[in-house]
Amino acid sequence: MIIVFGAFYFIYQKLNDNQLLSFPQLKEQLSVLISNNTWLLLILLLLTDVNWLLEIFKWKTLVSIEEKISFLSAYEQCLASLTVSIITPNRIGEYGAKALFFKKDKRKKIMLLNLVGNLSQLFVTVFLGIIGMFFFIRNFNFSIPKLNFQNIIILLIIIIVIFIFRKSLQLQKISLYFKNIPLLIFIKTLSFSFLRYVVFSHQFYFLTAMFGIETDYFTVMNLLFCMYFMASIIPSLSIFDWVIKGSIAVWLFSFVEVNELKIVTITTIMWLLNFAIPAILGSIFVLNFKLIKKV
Repeated sequence: MIIVFGAFYFIYQKLNDNQLLSFPQLKEQLSVLISNNTWLLLILLLLTDVNWLLEIFKWKTLVSIEEKISFLSAYEQCLASLTVSIITPNRIGEYGAKALFFKKDKRKKIMLLNLVGNLSQLFVTVFLGIIGMFFFIRNFNFSIPKLNFQNIIILLIIIIVIFIFRKSLQLQKISLYFKNIPLLIFIKTLSFSFLRYVVFSHQFYFLTAMFGIETDYFTVMNLLFCMYFMASIIPSLSIFDWVIKGSIAVWLFSFVEVNELKIVTITTIMWLLNFAIPAILGSIFVLNFKLIKKV
């Protein structure tokens, strides 16, 4: 109950405390969106469903290494873990939530499989993000911060954290378990991750079209690659995902002179569709959740 009420409260607080986009403004933007773009709106909602279907199938494929589960079970586990993770740093609560759906002797392995799924999504984000950053640096003029003492310390801390994280992945038991995962599972997981990225990035692109942003497809997609890449390396709570992506998007799209309010509205809608609403649906499964006490 605490998790569910906490998730609902944070979602409400996030929308209510938004300084750049109030409820009346959001309502007005949505009314214009619905009245003028019926077909694009249907495509947008379809992409939302496809996005989560791909995530569910990805998890079902990964967990099949340890236990065969049905689509409905995978659906329940994905949405329930999202509800739990939405108020935890970097969605770390997702690991424990998914593990609790399985017997005690399998939980550590389930958490490792969840790590594989998240790393595959991160790999796609970083790979396409590098392409987007290359395009951005070549085509736009912006000042790069000088490396003063403070920036050097921050850079060193980031390097140390990455080093420790990499070392933790190189522990013998973990690396041995990863080696035992069939190559076909890795390929399928990476494919699902790539398809998810294509879906939600085009969902953002369709929203730019629906709001009348007249920027060519290639530019919009590369700016989105940059946005997701930058957002992925900033530690945060999932509940504040909109704040980070919204601020980065406003900065990036300012180079092509896109109205700030439109970008803020788009990132808010993206957050509502892909995080808030699924988290609310997942709260049903959290309320019905019973710990598996089998050893």
